[in-house]
Amino acid sequence: MRRDPFGGSQQQPSARRRGINPRFLILLLFAGYGVYYYFSNQSIDAVTGESVLIDKSLSIEDEKSLGLQAYQEILQQERPVDPNSQIAQQVRSIAQRLIAKVPEVEAALAAEHNQAAPTFSRGFEWEVNVIQSEQANAFCLPGGKMAVYTGLVPVAQNENAMAVVMGHEIAHALLRHGAQRMAQQKLSQVGQMAGAMSGMDPQQQQMIMAAMGYGYLLPYARKHETQADEVGLMLAAAACFDPRESVPLWERMSEASGGQAPPEFSSTHPNPGTRIANLQSLMPKALEYRQRFCKQ
Repeated sequence: MRRDPFGGSQQQPSARRRGINPRFLILLLFAGYGVYYYFSNQSIDAVTGESVLIDKSLSIEDEKSLGLQAYQEILQQERPVDPNSQIAQQVRSIAQRLIAKVPEVEAALAAEHNQAAPTFSRGFEWEVNVIQSEQANAFCLPGGKMAVYTGLVPVAQNENAMAVVMGHEIAHALLRHGAQRMAQQKLSQVGQMAGAMSGMDPQQQQMIMAAMGYGYLLPYARKHETQADEVGLMLAAAACFDPRESVPLWERMSEASGGQAPPEFSSTHPNPGTRIANLQSLMPKALEYRQRFCKQ
Protein backbone atom coordinates (compact mmCIF):
# COMPACT_ATOMS: atom_id res chain seq x y z
CA MET A 1 0.00 0.00 0.00
CA ARG A 2 1.30 3.48 -0.83
CA ARG A 3 0.21 6.94 0.35
CA ASP A 4 -1.01 9.54 -2.13
CA PRO A 5 -0.12 13.30 -1.90
CA PHE A 6 -3.43 14.09 -0.24
CA GLY A 7 -2.87 11.71 2.60
CA GLY A 8 -5.13 8.94 1.35
CA SER A 9 -4.17 5.41 0.60
CA GLN A 10 -4.52 3.33 -2.54
CA GLN A 11 -4.63 -0.43 -3.02
CA GLN A 12 -1.56 -1.67 -4.82
CA PRO A 13 -2.67 -3.20 -8.14
CA SER A 14 -2.29 -6.93 -8.39
CA ALA A 15 0.94 -7.96 -9.95
CA ARG A 16 -0.74 -10.83 -11.84
CA ARG A 17 -4.14 -10.93 -13.46
CA ARG A 18 -5.84 -14.23 -13.99
CA GLY A 19 -6.96 -15.00 -17.56
CA ILE A 20 -9.35 -17.62 -18.89
CA ASN A 21 -8.24 -21.13 -18.10
CA PRO A 22 -7.26 -22.74 -21.45
CA ARG A 23 -8.75 -26.05 -20.32
CA PHE A 24 -12.10 -24.39 -19.69
CA LEU A 25 -11.91 -22.69 -23.10
CA ILE A 26 -11.27 -26.04 -24.82
CA LEU A 27 -14.22 -27.64 -23.04
CA LEU A 28 -16.40 -24.66 -23.96
CA LEU A 29 -15.46 -24.91 -27.63
CA PHE A 30 -16.12 -28.64 -27.80
CA ALA A 31 -19.40 -28.23 -25.92
CA GLY A 32 -20.44 -25.54 -28.38
CA TYR A 33 -19.64 -27.78 -31.32
CA GLY A 34 -21.53 -30.68 -29.71
CA VAL A 35 -24.64 -28.53 -29.21
CA TYR A 36 -24.38 -27.21 -32.77
CA TYR A 37 -23.98 -30.73 -34.19
CA TYR A 38 -26.91 -32.05 -32.16
CA PHE A 39 -29.41 -29.38 -33.17
CA SER A 40 -28.27 -28.92 -36.78
CA ASN A 41 -28.67 -32.63 -37.54
CA GLN A 42 -32.18 -33.13 -36.23
CA SER A 43 -34.91 -34.48 -38.50
CA ILE A 44 -38.41 -35.87 -38.05
CA ASP A 45 -38.91 -39.61 -38.36
CA ALA A 46 -42.21 -39.98 -40.18
CA VAL A 47 -43.02 -43.41 -38.75
CA THR A 48 -42.61 -42.43 -35.09
CA GLY A 49 -43.30 -38.69 -35.43
CA GLU A 50 -40.26 -37.95 -33.25
CA SER A 51 -37.25 -35.74 -33.76
CA VAL A 52 -34.13 -37.85 -34.29
CA LEU A 53 -30.39 -37.23 -34.62
CA ILE A 54 -29.04 -38.34 -38.02
CA ASP A 55 -25.93 -36.83 -39.58
CA LYS A 56 -27.12 -34.93 -42.65
CA SER A 57 -23.91 -35.82 -44.48
CA LEU A 58 -24.84 -39.52 -44.32
CA SER A 59 -27.04 -40.41 -47.28
CA ILE A 60 -29.33 -43.41 -47.67
CA GLU A 61 -26.93 -44.77 -50.30
CA ASP A 62 -24.05 -44.44 -47.83
CA GLU A 63 -26.05 -46.43 -45.30
CA LYS A 64 -26.83 -49.12 -47.85
CA SER A 65 -23.15 -49.40 -48.79
CA LEU A 66 -22.12 -49.73 -45.15
CA GLY A 67 -24.83 -52.35 -44.59
CA LEU A 68 -23.74 -54.36 -47.63
CA GLN A 69 -20.09 -54.23 -46.57
CA ALA A 70 -20.93 -55.42 -43.05
CA TYR A 71 -23.18 -58.17 -44.44
CA GLN A 72 -20.48 -59.50 -46.77
CA GLU A 73 -17.97 -59.56 -43.92
CA ILE A 74 -20.40 -61.47 -41.69
CA LEU A 75 -21.14 -64.06 -44.38
CA GLN A 76 -17.41 -64.58 -44.88
CA GLN A 77 -16.98 -65.32 -41.19
CA GLU A 78 -20.25 -67.17 -40.52
CA ARG A 79 -21.63 -70.22 -42.31
CA PRO A 80 -25.02 -69.82 -44.02
CA VAL A 81 -27.08 -72.98 -44.32
CA ASP A 82 -28.07 -74.42 -47.69
CA PRO A 83 -30.53 -71.90 -49.23
CA ASN A 84 -32.60 -74.85 -50.42
CA SER A 85 -32.96 -76.29 -46.92
CA GLN A 86 -36.39 -76.28 -45.30
CA ILE A 87 -35.49 -73.72 -42.63
CA ALA A 88 -33.96 -71.32 -45.19
CA GLN A 89 -37.07 -71.53 -47.36
CA GLN A 90 -39.37 -70.98 -44.38
CA VAL A 91 -37.42 -67.93 -43.20
CA ARG A 92 -37.39 -66.43 -46.71
CA SER A 93 -41.15 -66.96 -46.96
CA ILE A 94 -41.71 -65.11 -43.67
CA ALA A 95 -39.41 -62.29 -44.81
CA GLN A 96 -41.25 -61.93 -48.12
CA ARG A 97 -44.59 -61.58 -46.37
CA LEU A 98 -43.23 -58.95 -43.98
CA ILE A 99 -41.45 -56.97 -46.70
CA ALA A 100 -44.61 -56.89 -48.83
CA LYS A 101 -46.41 -55.03 -46.02
CA VAL A 102 -43.71 -52.42 -45.37
CA PRO A 103 -45.24 -49.68 -47.59
CA GLU A 104 -48.73 -50.04 -46.08
CA VAL A 105 -47.56 -50.16 -42.49
CA GLU A 106 -45.14 -47.25 -42.91
CA ALA A 107 -47.90 -45.17 -44.49
CA ALA A 108 -50.39 -46.04 -41.74
CA LEU A 109 -47.96 -45.25 -38.91
CA ALA A 110 -46.84 -42.00 -40.58
CA ALA A 111 -50.46 -40.94 -41.01
CA GLU A 112 -50.96 -41.28 -37.25
CA HIS A 113 -48.43 -38.43 -36.85
CA ASN A 114 -49.70 -36.40 -39.81
CA GLN A 115 -46.55 -37.21 -41.76
CA ALA A 116 -46.05 -38.32 -45.35
CA ALA A 117 -44.98 -41.94 -45.70
CA PRO A 118 -41.20 -42.40 -46.08
CA THR A 119 -40.08 -43.86 -49.39
CA PHE A 120 -36.38 -44.61 -48.95
CA SER A 121 -37.00 -48.32 -48.16
CA ARG A 122 -38.22 -48.78 -51.74
CA GLY A 123 -34.56 -48.74 -52.73
CA PHE A 124 -33.64 -51.55 -50.34
CA GLU A 125 -32.15 -54.65 -51.95
CA TRP A 126 -33.62 -57.21 -49.62
CA GLU A 127 -31.75 -60.44 -48.94
CA VAL A 128 -32.08 -62.99 -46.15
CA ASN A 129 -29.81 -65.85 -45.10
CA VAL A 130 -29.99 -68.37 -42.28
CA ILE A 131 -26.70 -68.74 -40.41
CA GLN A 132 -25.67 -71.87 -38.54
CA SER A 133 -25.10 -70.75 -34.96
CA GLU A 134 -26.34 -71.41 -31.43
CA GLN A 135 -27.20 -67.73 -31.05
CA ALA A 136 -30.91 -67.01 -30.59
CA ASN A 137 -30.65 -63.90 -32.69
CA ALA A 138 -31.39 -62.18 -36.00
CA PHE A 139 -30.52 -58.86 -37.64
CA CYS A 140 -31.43 -56.57 -40.52
CA LEU A 141 -28.79 -54.11 -41.73
CA PRO A 142 -29.39 -50.80 -43.54
CA GLY A 143 -30.41 -51.60 -47.10
CA GLY A 144 -32.35 -54.74 -46.18
CA LYS A 145 -29.62 -57.35 -45.69
CA MET A 146 -30.98 -59.85 -43.14
CA ALA A 147 -29.91 -62.99 -41.33
CA VAL A 148 -31.52 -65.37 -38.85
CA TYR A 149 -29.38 -67.63 -36.64
CA THR A 150 -30.49 -71.23 -36.29
CA GLY A 151 -30.34 -70.89 -32.50
CA LEU A 152 -33.47 -68.73 -32.73
CA VAL A 153 -35.57 -71.53 -34.22
CA PRO A 154 -36.14 -73.61 -31.05
CA VAL A 155 -36.88 -70.45 -29.04
CA ALA A 156 -39.34 -69.05 -31.58
CA GLN A 157 -41.03 -72.47 -31.99
CA ASN A 158 -43.46 -71.24 -34.67
CA GLU A 159 -43.64 -68.93 -37.68
CA ASN A 160 -45.72 -66.32 -35.83
CA ALA A 161 -43.04 -65.77 -33.22
CA MET A 162 -40.31 -65.87 -35.85
CA ALA A 163 -42.19 -63.16 -37.78
CA VAL A 164 -42.32 -60.97 -34.66
CA VAL A 165 -38.51 -61.18 -34.29
CA MET A 166 -37.87 -60.59 -37.98
CA GLY A 167 -40.35 -57.71 -38.07
CA HIS A 168 -38.51 -56.16 -35.12
CA GLU A 169 -35.19 -56.39 -36.98
CA ILE A 170 -36.68 -54.97 -40.20
CA ALA A 171 -38.04 -52.07 -38.15
CA HIS A 172 -34.52 -51.11 -37.02
CA ALA A 173 -33.56 -50.64 -40.69
CA LEU A 174 -36.77 -48.77 -41.55
CA LEU A 175 -36.29 -46.37 -38.62
CA ARG A 176 -32.62 -45.75 -39.52
CA HIS A 177 -31.47 -46.72 -36.06
CA GLY A 178 -28.01 -47.53 -37.39
CA ALA A 179 -27.58 -43.98 -38.68
CA GLN A 180 -28.79 -42.61 -35.35
CA ARG A 181 -26.24 -44.72 -33.46
CA MET A 182 -23.48 -43.43 -35.73
CA ALA A 183 -24.44 -39.84 -34.90
CA GLN A 184 -24.48 -40.66 -31.19
CA GLN A 185 -21.03 -42.21 -31.48
CA LYS A 186 -19.77 -39.03 -33.11
CA LEU A 187 -21.06 -37.01 -30.16
CA SER A 188 -19.34 -39.46 -27.80
CA GLN A 189 -16.07 -39.02 -29.69
CA VAL A 190 -16.40 -35.26 -29.38
CA GLY A 191 -16.76 -35.70 -25.62
CA GLN A 192 -13.74 -37.98 -25.44
CA MET A 193 -11.62 -35.54 -27.46
CA ALA A 194 -12.72 -32.68 -25.23
CA GLY A 195 -11.72 -34.59 -22.13
CA ALA A 196 -8.35 -35.60 -23.52
CA MET A 197 -7.40 -32.18 -24.93
CA SER A 198 -8.54 -30.30 -21.83
CA GLY A 199 -6.11 -32.27 -19.69
CA MET A 200 -8.62 -34.34 -17.71
CA ASP A 201 -7.09 -37.37 -16.06
CA PRO A 202 -8.34 -40.80 -17.24
CA GLN A 203 -10.53 -41.28 -14.18
CA GLN A 204 -12.36 -38.00 -14.78
CA GLN A 205 -12.85 -38.88 -18.45
CA GLN A 206 -14.20 -42.28 -17.50
CA MET A 207 -16.67 -40.76 -15.06
CA ILE A 208 -17.98 -38.30 -17.66
CA MET A 209 -18.36 -40.98 -20.34
CA ALA A 210 -20.13 -43.26 -17.86
CA ALA A 211 -22.56 -40.45 -17.02
CA MET A 212 -23.19 -39.88 -20.72
CA GLY A 213 -23.75 -43.60 -21.23
CA TYR A 214 -26.23 -44.06 -18.39
CA GLY A 215 -27.94 -40.72 -18.93
CA TYR A 216 -28.13 -40.58 -22.73
CA LEU A 217 -26.77 -43.49 -24.79
CA LEU A 218 -28.36 -46.43 -22.96
CA PRO A 219 -31.82 -44.85 -22.62
CA TYR A 220 -31.65 -43.96 -26.32
CA ALA A 221 -30.78 -47.58 -27.20
CA ARG A 222 -33.70 -48.88 -25.12
CA LYS A 223 -35.97 -46.42 -26.89
CA HIS A 224 -34.83 -47.86 -30.23
CA GLU A 225 -35.75 -51.35 -29.05
CA THR A 226 -39.20 -50.21 -27.94
CA GLN A 227 -39.80 -48.45 -31.26
CA ALA A 228 -38.71 -51.54 -33.19
CA ASP A 229 -41.01 -53.70 -31.06
CA GLU A 230 -44.00 -51.57 -32.04
CA VAL A 231 -43.24 -51.25 -35.75
CA GLY A 232 -42.23 -54.91 -35.97
CA LEU A 233 -45.42 -56.04 -34.25
CA MET A 234 -47.54 -54.03 -36.69
CA LEU A 235 -45.61 -55.51 -39.62
CA ALA A 236 -46.13 -59.06 -38.38
CA ALA A 237 -49.84 -58.43 -37.79
CA ALA A 238 -50.34 -56.82 -41.20
CA ALA A 239 -48.60 -59.80 -42.82
CA CYS A 240 -51.25 -62.12 -41.30
CA PHE A 241 -49.10 -63.47 -38.46
CA ASP A 242 -50.54 -63.67 -34.95
CA PRO A 243 -49.08 -60.79 -32.87
CA ARG A 244 -50.25 -62.47 -29.66
CA GLU A 245 -47.34 -64.90 -30.03
CA SER A 246 -44.99 -62.03 -29.13
CA VAL A 247 -45.69 -62.37 -25.40
CA PRO A 248 -44.87 -66.08 -25.00
CA LEU A 249 -41.91 -65.52 -27.34
CA TRP A 250 -40.30 -63.01 -24.98
CA GLU A 251 -41.09 -65.22 -22.03
CA ARG A 252 -39.14 -68.00 -23.75
CA MET A 253 -36.35 -65.57 -24.65
CA SER A 254 -36.05 -64.66 -20.98
CA GLU A 255 -35.92 -68.33 -20.01
CA ALA A 256 -33.31 -69.03 -22.69
CA SER A 257 -31.06 -66.33 -21.22
CA GLY A 258 -31.36 -67.97 -17.81
CA GLY A 259 -32.81 -64.82 -16.29
CA GLN A 260 -29.33 -63.29 -16.25
CA ALA A 261 -30.25 -59.99 -17.88
CA PRO A 262 -28.49 -56.93 -16.38
CA PRO A 263 -30.53 -54.22 -14.65
CA GLU A 264 -32.49 -52.23 -17.19
CA PHE A 265 -30.73 -48.93 -16.45
CA SER A 266 -27.38 -50.47 -17.47
CA SER A 267 -28.67 -52.32 -20.55
CA THR A 268 -29.26 -51.44 -24.19
CA HIS A 269 -32.53 -53.42 -24.07
CA PRO A 270 -35.64 -53.14 -21.91
CA ASN A 271 -35.91 -55.99 -19.41
CA PRO A 272 -38.30 -58.79 -20.40
CA GLY A 273 -41.01 -57.63 -18.01
CA THR A 274 -41.01 -54.11 -19.42
CA ARG A 275 -40.98 -55.44 -22.96
CA ILE A 276 -43.87 -57.85 -22.39
CA ALA A 277 -45.97 -55.16 -20.70
CA ASN A 278 -45.37 -52.83 -23.64
CA LEU A 279 -46.30 -55.52 -26.17
CA GLN A 280 -49.48 -56.29 -24.26
CA SER A 281 -50.44 -52.62 -24.34
CA LEU A 282 -49.88 -52.61 -28.12
CA MET A 283 -51.95 -55.76 -28.74
CA PRO A 284 -55.29 -54.02 -29.50
CA LYS A 285 -53.57 -51.87 -32.10
CA ALA A 286 -51.76 -54.88 -33.58
CA LEU A 287 -54.98 -56.85 -33.86
CA GLU A 288 -56.60 -53.86 -35.55
CA TYR A 289 -53.70 -53.77 -38.06
CA ARG A 290 -54.18 -57.49 -38.68
CA GLN A 291 -57.84 -57.03 -39.43
CA ARG A 292 -57.15 -53.99 -41.58
CA PHE A 293 -54.24 -55.22 -43.70
CA CYS A 294 -54.33 -59.03 -43.62
CA LYS A 295 -56.03 -60.04 -46.86
CA GLN A 296 -56.07 -63.83 -46.91
